[in-house]
Amino acid sequence: MSKPQLSEKVRELIRKARIVSFAAWCDTHPAEAIGRFQAADDEGRYLTDEDLQQIWQGVPSTTTHLTVVQQLRDRVSDIVGEAKSEILNTFPNITQPGGGLYPPERSDACWRDLWNFLRCITYGIAGQHTDYTSAEGMHYLQLLYQELRVPLDAMIVGLEGVKTASLKRVELQQQPLLAPYFDHLIEQLNNF
Repeated sequence: MSKPQLSEKVRELIRKARIVSFAAWCDTHPAEAIGRFQAADDEGRYLTDEDLQQIWQGVPSTTTHLTVVQQLRDRVSDIVGEAKSEILNTFPNITQPGGGLYPPERSDACWRDLWNFLRCITYGIAGQHTDYTSAEGMHYLQLLYQELRVPLDAMIVGLEGVKTASLKRVELQQQPLLAPYFDHLIEQLNNF
């Protein structure tokens, strides 16, 4: 069975749905550090150890945050797995015929989105910017989700699951400092 083809409209929305914007970071980060963030985002990947080292050299005050970013990056599969379980527990029939994440291509896209949401959150944490989202990119993500009829309630549960799974992997005293990075994206999705 072949995968359904995405319409040109959907492909265009995907290209425009860039969650993160580094435009306002010029006051806090040197151009090379911003370039590292932008390159990682352009490539749809987490920051590498080399990226984190370069960012730290440009902004030494980020040391603690960069260590957390490494921890979250290195545990992303476990974190997304726990968030996925949260969705499946909350919406037991969501991946069954008639459910919002059926057929499997839809659920796979949801799990990828959770992976990408955490990736974007780690950029915010690494850059120490809780307001890391792009208004324009979030607008296009909203249009994309509407076009694809993505079950927003499930995505929010998943993102809250990403937050819970991530925070339990950091030291207790760091949790209140990191929660706003997750809450920012949760609030953005809640506004859809």
